[in-house]
Amino acid sequence: MRGSQPILALLCVTLLLTPIAPAETPQAQSGGWLSSFTRPYRAQEIAPVDLANSTRLESLLRAGRIYLSLQDAVALALENNLDIAVQRYGPMIADASLLRAEAGGLLRGVPTAIQRATTSALAQATGATGGAGGTTTTTAATTGGTGEAGGAIIVQTGTAVPNLDPVLFTQGNFSHRTNPQSNSFTTGTNALILRNDVVNFGIQKGFLTGTTVSFGWANSMLETNAGRSDFNPSTTASLSLSIQQPLLRGFGLAVNTRNIRIAKNNRRVSDLAFQQQVISTVSAVVSAYWDLVSFNENVRVRQQALALAQKLYEDNKKQVEIGTLAPIEIVRAEAEVASSQQALTQAETQLLQQETLLKNALSRTGVASLLIADARIVPTDRIYVPPTEEIQPIQDLIEMALKNRPDVAQAEIQIQNTKLGLQGSRNNLLPSLDVIADFRNNALVGQINKLPIPAVPGTGIGPTPRNPNAVDPFFIGGYGKALSQLFARNFPDYAIGFQLNIPLRNRSAQADMVLDQLSLRQQELRRQALLNQVRVDVRNALIAVQQARAAYEAAVKARVLQEQTLEAEQKKYALGASTIFFVIQAQRDLAQARSIEVSAASQYMKAKVQLDAAVGRTIEAHNISIEEALQGKVSRPPSPLPVAQQE
Repeated sequence: MRGSQPILALLCVTLLLTPIAPAETPQAQSGGWLSSFTRPYRAQEIAPVDLANSTRLESLLRAGRIYLSLQDAVALALENNLDIAVQRYGPMIADASLLRAEAGGLLRGVPTAIQRATTSALAQATGATGGAGGTTTTTAATTGGTGEAGGAIIVQTGTAVPNLDPVLFTQGNFSHRTNPQSNSFTTGTNALILRNDVVNFGIQKGFLTGTTVSFGWANSMLETNAGRSDFNPSTTASLSLSIQQPLLRGFGLAVNTRNIRIAKNNRRVSDLAFQQQVISTVSAVVSAYWDLVSFNENVRVRQQALALAQKLYEDNKKQVEIGTLAPIEIVRAEAEVASSQQALTQAETQLLQQETLLKNALSRTGVASLLIADARIVPTDRIYVPPTEEIQPIQDLIEMALKNRPDVAQAEIQIQNTKLGLQGSRNNLLPSLDVIADFRNNALVGQINKLPIPAVPGTGIGPTPRNPNAVDPFFIGGYGKALSQLFARNFPDYAIGFQLNIPLRNRSAQADMVLDQLSLRQQELRRQALLNQVRVDVRNALIAVQQARAAYEAAVKARVLQEQTLEAEQKKYALGASTIFFVIQAQRDLAQARSIEVSAASQYMKAKVQLDAAVGRTIEAHNISIEEALQGKVSRPPSPLPVAQQE
């Protein structure tokens, strides 16, 4: 029973100190105070991925057709796109990394890779670069030796951060030993039998100042067959407080909070990476939508060209039947019909490819669902090219880009992280000088040894009974009296000292400092290269808009010219002043001019999308809420169906 007293005492203290969750809390519902106590030692399960599409997609489906506006395409991308869904875990990873840093652990990276892929059927056919999605590229900004924003565990350089979570430790040892003795004078026996029960407890915690504090509670219960011991059994106990404070290496808040500050910066980096993924994906989806609109228009153009070729064939057939036209002209008209049919088939299949790519970008399961796979997408918005272009000074656009673009902000934060990491490398150059203070209270209690005092060899004095009055009664008692001695500080110990370690060459710390500074200089150069590239991107995007507008205006004039040319050629042919060859040529030229006009209008809209992305105003241009994007739920309702479709 006496050996179990310290264990019972610890159990009582634990029960008193353990917080009891209220009855209405989830902790109480799942196990009360025990659940609250064991929560830090249970794995937190992350909910499995949800591959169900948002209800918006079903609400847009009518009679096997998806009536899709540009606004709904953007909303579906925010709700269902897998690239955005993957990046949505980035802030959660950054939060977990921050929690790790607050406990004194090493940093882990946050994912900053942006997914890009082809979302244009034309790009798939030609091998050109598309919008955002499939071809994976990594845009992970680095922070040097500490806190790199990547996916792997970071190897930290510089002074180690103390463990900031308190650690409760205990040790128990219950032993029975028999030791042969070469001299019986000390113990009174040649076969010393010891039963020793040791139970130790303690708690240790590090602080951001670099201080490490350890509190210990040691207990030892001894029972022996030694007759010369005054107490048998006896109990010794001690309370100790040890404080270790570094004065050079590892000293101060600046060096020991650097990981926490880097982790908080990385949390911002993860937000910026998510924002950048949203911009990339939305830009790609908008470009894909305008491609879909232009491919629909191209199908209509090819249908008109086929109708003209079919009408010419029918007219020629009638004229051959009445003998006013040579039979060869029917063959010529048939060839033109076949050529127009081939062009229409190519346009229709290209449209189907574009619909498949857009479905894959707007659905979590792509075309796995037959209902989605077989549905045709009907775009409800049309391309509109304004008659005049809004003029914005190029310097204003560049300034807006430098302020709004997430990659620029990421580069700045990564440089800050590297500078924070340099504090640890610089501090690691110092010698290690620690002051150690130790305070201890001791206690001894026991029962008077009932064994007789052994005989003294050579004196003729045999074993004698022990005189109880010869033992100081202060030490007689149980474990409660030992506790009273501890807290009364009857037997205190004090010690203070220092420990100095001086690395004579210090090459490892010197190398870390040089490497971190070189990494910082590289990042400063990369930042400047990025700023230069931002200016180039804005200028090139603005030039691309100007070129696209000029190409569209030229295509409109060319289409008008070809319409008038075909009309004139048809009139001349009706009067016999032209041939079927020139009529067919005019029809081909008109179909080509209309197709070029549709493509030019689409290129203009995509150039505007790229300008918005280069300037960093994509989110504002499409009224996107980053909070809604993080939640994967857009609050605005689906666009109403066009009146013609509702009827």
